[in-house]
Amino acid sequence: MELRQLRLTMALYNSSHLSIISPSAPAKIPTFNNLNLRTPTLFLYPHRHNHSLPPILTLRANPPQKYIYPDPIPEFAEAETQKFKIELRKKLLEDEDAFGDEIDQVIDICAKQILHEFLLKEYGGPGTLLVEPFTFMLIAIKDNNLPGAALAARTSLLWAQNYLDCDWQAWNSSS
Repeated sequence: MELRQLRLTMALYNSSHLSIISPSAPAKIPTFNNLNLRTPTLFLYPHRHNHSLPPILTLRANPPQKYIYPDPIPEFAEAETQKFKIELRKKLLEDEDAFGDEIDQVIDICAKQILHEFLLKEYGGPGTLLVEPFTFMLIAIKDNNLPGAALAARTSLLWAQNYLDCDWQAWNSSS
């Protein structure tokens, strides 16, 4: 309805006898692929609450879309942990001096203790990668008095950001 028509309608009902219920701006609702703008709902009723008269204008908003993430897949967790372990070793060996003889212990903490558990219990595909496991890697490496905690955790996080979601999609498209 054009603004001019709305003003005319409001003038007919005399604004002192009219109730308008309207959100101030459309809400942004995130979806899996993009953002949609919901249309707000606008009701115009006579002020006297005479419900026998229909509303002059009613715009209804679409309900927000819900995306339910799939459960973690144990087979994916196993395969991805092995891949991660190999890739992390390659990356950390580039700075071998930072880790010395403890590089295998650092990799085991990152891969077996932390990432594997996260993939088994919490990772359910794109949109479910969390920062906490990588923070836990940093803390666990430091708690074990091992060198290179920040470098290993940062390298692990970057690897996960670059490969985990893509690997999940490839895994599920071939299954």
